[in-house]
Amino acid sequence: MQMPFCLWDRNKAPPTPENHVAIHGTVVVSCHFGLSVPGKTTTLRLFSGTQIDHNTGKGRLSLEFPLRGGKKTKHGAGKTSTMTYQVTFFVDPDFGTPGAVVVKNGLKNDQFFLRHVQLQLAEDRGLHFECNSWVYPSKKTNSDRVFFVNTSYLPDKTPEALRLLRDEELRSLRGTGRGERKDWESVYDYDIYNDLGNPDKEDHARPALGGNAILPYPRRDGVTETRKHVINLDFYIPPDERFSPTKLAEVLTLAVQAVTHFVVPETKALLHGDAVNSFKSVEQLRRDLYGKATPEKPQPPAVDGMVMDKLRDSVPSHKTYKQVNKMVKETPVSSESSDGCGADDLEAWRTDEEFAREMLAGLNPVVIKRLEVFPPVSSGGKTSTITTRHIHGRLEGLTVEKALVQNRLYILDHHDYLMPFLKRINTLGVCIYASRTLLFLKDDGTLKPLVIELSLPGDGVADDDISRIFLPATQGPDGHLWQLAKAHVSVNDSGYHQLISHWLFTHATVEPFIIATKRQLSAMHPIHKLLEPHFKDNMQINTLARSILLSAGGILERTMFPGKYAMEMSSAIYSQWRFTEQSLPNELIKRGMAYRDGGGGLSLHVADYPYAVDGLDVWRAIEGWVRGYCAHFYHSDAAVAGDRELQAWWDDVRHVGHGDRRGDAAACWLELDTVAHLADSLTTLIWIASALHAAVNFGQYGYAGFMPNRPTRCRRFVPMPGSPEMAQMEADPEKFFLDTVPDRFTTTLGLALIEVLSNHTSDELYLGQRATSAWTDDGEVLLLLDRFREELRRVEKKVTERNGDPRLKNRRGPAKVPYTLLFPDVGNVGGKEKGSPERHTQQRLHLILVYMRAWTASSCYTYYYYKFNDYILDMIYH
Repeated sequence: MQMPFCLWDRNKAPPTPENHVAIHGTVVVSCHFGLSVPGKTTTLRLFSGTQIDHNTGKGRLSLEFPLRGGKKTKHGAGKTSTMTYQVTFFVDPDFGTPGAVVVKNGLKNDQFFLRHVQLQLAEDRGLHFECNSWVYPSKKTNSDRVFFVNTSYLPDKTPEALRLLRDEELRSLRGTGRGERKDWESVYDYDIYNDLGNPDKEDHARPALGGNAILPYPRRDGVTETRKHVINLDFYIPPDERFSPTKLAEVLTLAVQAVTHFVVPETKALLHGDAVNSFKSVEQLRRDLYGKATPEKPQPPAVDGMVMDKLRDSVPSHKTYKQVNKMVKETPVSSESSDGCGADDLEAWRTDEEFAREMLAGLNPVVIKRLEVFPPVSSGGKTSTITTRHIHGRLEGLTVEKALVQNRLYILDHHDYLMPFLKRINTLGVCIYASRTLLFLKDDGTLKPLVIELSLPGDGVADDDISRIFLPATQGPDGHLWQLAKAHVSVNDSGYHQLISHWLFTHATVEPFIIATKRQLSAMHPIHKLLEPHFKDNMQINTLARSILLSAGGILERTMFPGKYAMEMSSAIYSQWRFTEQSLPNELIKRGMAYRDGGGGLSLHVADYPYAVDGLDVWRAIEGWVRGYCAHFYHSDAAVAGDRELQAWWDDVRHVGHGDRRGDAAACWLELDTVAHLADSLTTLIWIASALHAAVNFGQYGYAGFMPNRPTRCRRFVPMPGSPEMAQMEADPEKFFLDTVPDRFTTTLGLALIEVLSNHTSDELYLGQRATSAWTDDGEVLLLLDRFREELRRVEKKVTERNGDPRLKNRRGPAKVPYTLLFPDVGNVGGKEKGSPERHTQQRLHLILVYMRAWTASSCYTYYYYKFNDYILDMIYH
């Protein structure tokens, strides 16, 4: 560790050179485990923001000042360890007002994280430079870092002295598009999804997604990577998109604990021959996975040695490993865990009421649609086998026609997008149907399922699909068949949730916006400042997901039913994606769940629709904030149309990042030619990246933590009448059910995953929050932000009141799980299943995925050989 020192008393300012003026300030650097803090070889200079050096066309430069001394301090809400330096810059008397600071890292090897620079000018004036960026040694980068004052400027309002610096910054971030990226390079570029497969390994070839009409996809960050480890925690993404070392260690700790708690005991039992493929009963499932420690099921250790050994081999930094090891030992794993859904009523998951309620207030409340035509008709024109006789007499006295007119019939439709893939999916050792579930809106505002249709493709002849109809029942064989049919529907919904609602719609489609923002909008641009907190950690999480979750043989392929066809299926769904339809009001209208009333407002057909009711309150709050913010900077439509950086950003998003949707551009995008269109587009983007993501991510343990409620794949089809399988079901219905849903190992693997994904980390940013109050010096913008926060607090109060209203039966349901996924949590209370964190500090990352792959490289190969023959061979080759 390099120790700081100074050549004069750190409490006294250095002497002022003749004919110069002194500007005093402070520099704050985060202290990260194992990294040196900057010392005298690191220097800073100031660029004037008002006076031009006519030889360079840029602002005048101050003399260099080395960082000397330094005092240990704490900063931020989390009391981050920092080092604070007192600095003094010497400038000419006519230097003017500083507009940028230049930082040169003189350390030999270590980067440091620069939080901010604060200057004190005469007459009690201060200037703040919000940096929050990694600064790498100049001997590696061959350049210095420039940070701008926290004043927002549109391009044509930028002070002349800063214009060249602004343009140079953006050119540097765009890069040249050539060569292999180094860790210290900060370059943002686009590429297709050509990194998911490995054609050199049997059954690991995967098609490239994006760049063609057959398999369209959003672009990812594009680089040529150097992969130093088979289990890849060491890959290139721009430095400022990475987790901090502390956050990385925290998330890895969560992953280690989840694996130790759920997966290691199951694996050891399997290796010793003490476990079977399926749970014997639901009670055994509860006891084995969530029960208290017993002599038969002892308290798990704080950390499993095998787990830590594999982690040490996988992380790129030994310093990170040491920190994780320390954190794990300080926070031992609890032996008792909630089983998520149905905590107050252990049988709630079996009820039709809870099955239907979760379509409105569960983990995936974004699929249910109002039925407009009966019987349902597929996109190809084929009519469903559901007929009037299947639902007659179950509509509270209404005819089907009247129920349609009164907007009382709804459908959960997992049919059309699945049918083209089912034959291939069902060759992978799973038993999957396409499903349609019809529901009726009762007088008390709840939904009840009417009928389930499960379909399989025929032998290739037109219109020869094989469909079966299942009706609600509670007793006898029909009751058992109904439970199996609901399980198959839940499997469809689980796969769509994780792959489409979560990954595609809130991760993959957002990444091009992040890349375009960094490439085309200067850090001084007000829209850059508006969007920045909503993009936090997204790119690192997406990269990890591609490497571990979505890749050939990855966790998603091994736990979710689409298997190796998952990404190809998501490409087919992306081919119909439109950004304009992602706004909450438009999305609800598209699904027929809402309509524009006579006054131009939005009304819901299902009044007690928790996701939509809470979501619209959050949407309106975001919309008000964004409209006020845009109006503050853009005083006319011409100002929007004439903003060259903004227009370049929108072109990048539409024509490159989402270039595969250019053929539908008129319907897919608004033109950024008015202030209103800009505000609408930004509101939609912020909604997706914050609230929508919270709604489909943070409830994963709460709803899917109990596997029978949200199974991810099926191993058996529903038995046919008179078959041997029907006899097996009738003899032991619970065993047949548990032999149908995921096996023990897949269940524990999935639990470890969602335990990590559902957690909030300590540096979480919540909607309406900023990492620091000094992110802007614009007092009016700060007032607008305060109003936004007050509106979010009003939303919190409404959500709390609704959850306490017994008339709103969909808020809690039989499971007694209140709907809090869109609770803004402005006060940063945190906790599982609550709060709407700013995007991507979010997902307890998919580092569990990274870690799980490391773990599977262990002796559990034996089990994997029997479970996944091809997978084990692939892992052995590693």
